[in-house]
Amino acid sequence: MKFTLQHTDPQSKARAGLLKTDHGDIETPIFMPVGTAGSVKAVHQRELTYDIKAQIILGNTYHLYLRPGLGVLEKAGGLHKFNGWEKPILTDSGGYQVFSLAGTRKITEEGVVFKSHIDGSKHIFSPEGVMDIQRSIGADIIMAFDECTPYPCEFEYARKSMDMTHRWLKRCIERFDSTEGKYGYSQTLFPIVQGSVYKDLRKQSAEFIASCDREGNAIGGLSVGEPAEMMYEMTEMVTDILPGDKPRYLMGVGTPANILECIALGVDMFDCVMPTRNARNGMLFTSEGIINIKNEKWKEDFSSIDPAINSYVSSFYSKAYLRHLTISKEILGAQIASIHNLAFYLWLVGQAREKIKSGEFSSWKDQMVKKVSTRL
Repeated sequence: MKFTLQHTDPQSKARAGLLKTDHGDIETPIFMPVGTAGSVKAVHQRELTYDIKAQIILGNTYHLYLRPGLGVLEKAGGLHKFNGWEKPILTDSGGYQVFSLAGTRKITEEGVVFKSHIDGSKHIFSPEGVMDIQRSIGADIIMAFDECTPYPCEFEYARKSMDMTHRWLKRCIERFDSTEGKYGYSQTLFPIVQGSVYKDLRKQSAEFIASCDREGNAIGGLSVGEPAEMMYEMTEMVTDILPGDKPRYLMGVGTPANILECIALGVDMFDCVMPTRNARNGMLFTSEGIINIKNEKWKEDFSSIDPAINSYVSSFYSKAYLRHLTISKEILGAQIASIHNLAFYLWLVGQAREKIKSGEFSSWKDQMVKKVSTRL
C-alpha cells in the first residue's frame, strides 16, 4: 500500500491524498460504506460502484467469522471473490462488536472469550487469531485487535485498557509480519489509537502508535456517546501526533457535520452505519439539509430527492413517491433511501476533496456544516 499526500488546505489541517492498493486507488478524504456481513445493507455491488461511487467498503471480522465462516470464504477465494466486489476492502478487528457484547464476553490478557449472538457457542478472539481471520477474509486493510472503552469510563480503566491494547498491538504486528496473505495480493495493518477522552492517555497512545511505523493509522474509541466537541478535541490532538505522510482513519464517524469538521482536523478516512441505518428509518441526508421523509409535508412534493447528487435514485425518484414507499414499508423505499444517503456521503467527501485542491475548503466547510445540520 502506498499513500501520497497531494494537497493541503492553507486555512485548516485538511488534506487530499491518494491511497494505492492492489485492488485499486482510493482518493482521500474518503467515506467507506459499511458492509457488515459482506453486504452493504439493501445495496447491490453494481450500485455501490456506479451510483454511489464507493472506492472501498468495510467488512466485519466478528460477523464474517461466525457466518458464513472462514471455510466458505477461503473456498470462495476470499471476500472479494465471494461477494463480487473488485475494489479495496477494509476489515475491522471485531473489537467493537465484542465491546458491544458486554454481557456475554470476558476480556483477559490472552484475548476475549465471547458467546456467539447466533447460537450461543463459545469462541475466543486473540490478537494472533484475529490477524489470521482477517488474512483469510482477504481484506486489503486489516485492523489491529483492540479494546474499545465505553463512554464514560474511569481514568484507571481507560489506562489499563490502553496498555493492554498496546500489548495486543505488539502481538498483532508480530503475527502479521510473520504471515502472508492467502490470495496473491498485499495486505496492510493499521494500529488503533485508544485512551478514551483523557488527553494524556490519547497523547501517549498516539505516540506509541506512531512509533510502530505502520503504513496507516486509525483513531478508535470515539463517537461512542461523548459530546462532539470532546471528539473533535481528541481527534485534533491525535492527528497532530500521527505522521502526516500516512493515512489517518477515524473509526465509526459519523454525521455529515462530524465528517466535515474532522476532515478539517486532518482525518482522511471515515466509516459509519448512519447513512444506511437512518435511511431504513426514513431519514435522508441531502445537500440542502436533513429530511424525515415520513413527514406529511413531503406527501405531494413531486420534486426529485436531491438533484445535486449525481446518483440515479437521487434525481429519478420524487420525495412523494419515496414517502409513499417508506410509509407503506415497501423494501424499495429502504433501497432507494440507502443508495441516496451513501451517494450523498460520497458526494460530500468528493466535494471536500475538490475544495481542498482549490484552496476553498475552510469557507465552504463552514457553510456546509450549517446546511447539512439543518432539518428541512
